[in-house]
Amino acid sequence: QVQLVESGGGLVQAGGSLRLSCAASGPVSSVKTMRWYRQAPGKERELVASISSGDSTNYADSVQGRFTISRDNAKNTVYLQMNSLKPEDTAVYYCNALIQVYGKSATFSYWGQGTQVTVSS
Repeated sequence: QVQLVESGGGLVQAGGSLRLSCAASGPVSSVKTMRWYRQAPGKERELVASISSGDSTNYADSVQGRFTISRDNAKNTVYLQMNSLKPEDTAVYYCNALIQVYGKSATFSYWGQGTQVTVSS
């Protein structure tokens, strides 16, 4: 069974940095686009950043220039380096990946369990 396991969340002061990781495990044949989402209390889940299998990246306007998404294909892992954090970045962060499983031709969407990021002012 494919699982996405996140790590790296925590409490940080405004202006600080955190690095989130999300690793895919199980019968993974290939990992396509990987994304980070976040959801703040009382708000809808929003897309923060994405990275394609060819390393093409996109960012939400609110994090452009502060966050960097990257991936290590050998480890089936995606990272989110978050710098110059602001209180409004406080949210639960979720990773999402489109994964092809061994023995199947289709790709499926998987989600991590979420990791809390809290930025104090």
